[in-house]
Amino acid sequence: MELILKQDVENLGFKDDVVTVKNGYGRNYLIPQGYAVLATSSAKKVLAENLKQRAFKEAKLVEDANKLAEAIKGLEIKIASKVGTGDKLFGSVNNINVAEAIAKSGTEIDKKFIKVVGGSVKRLGKYNASVRLHRDVIVDITFEVVAEK
Repeated sequence: MELILKQDVENLGFKDDVVTVKNGYGRNYLIPQGYAVLATSSAKKVLAENLKQRAFKEAKLVEDANKLAEAIKGLEIKIASKVGTGDKLFGSVNNINVAEAIAKSGTEIDKKFIKVVGGSVKRLGKYNASVRLHRDVIVDITFEVVAEK
C-alpha cells in the first residue's frame, strides 16, 4: 500500500514522503490516526506542486537549523545529579535533562528531538547525544554528568 505521510512518523519517514507499508498498518493505524493519506495519482500531483512551492522555504529552514547547530556545538553542557556510592547516580539522566540544560543556555529544543546515545545515563562522566534540528541537520553534542554539591 502506497501512502503519503501527513506528518513525521518514527522509523517510517518524514512529512510528505511517499512510503510503501503493509495494508493492515496503513488501513488500521496510519490513515485513521491522520498520519497518512492514500497515494492516488491526483494526491501525488498535489504533493508535487506543494513541494515545488515549499522548496524555497525549506532552504531557509535548513540555513536556520545550521546556524542553531553551530551555536549548540559550542555549548559546554554540565548536568548535576545526585550521586550514591562510587559514581552511580540516584535515578538517571535522559533526553529531558539534556533539553533542560540546553534551555538554560538560551536555546529551546524540544526533548523529542534529542536522543541520548545508549538511552539513559546512570553514571558520572562524559556522554554523547544527537539533536535533530531538521531532517537534514543532525548535530552530535557531548555533555558531562557531574556530582551535585
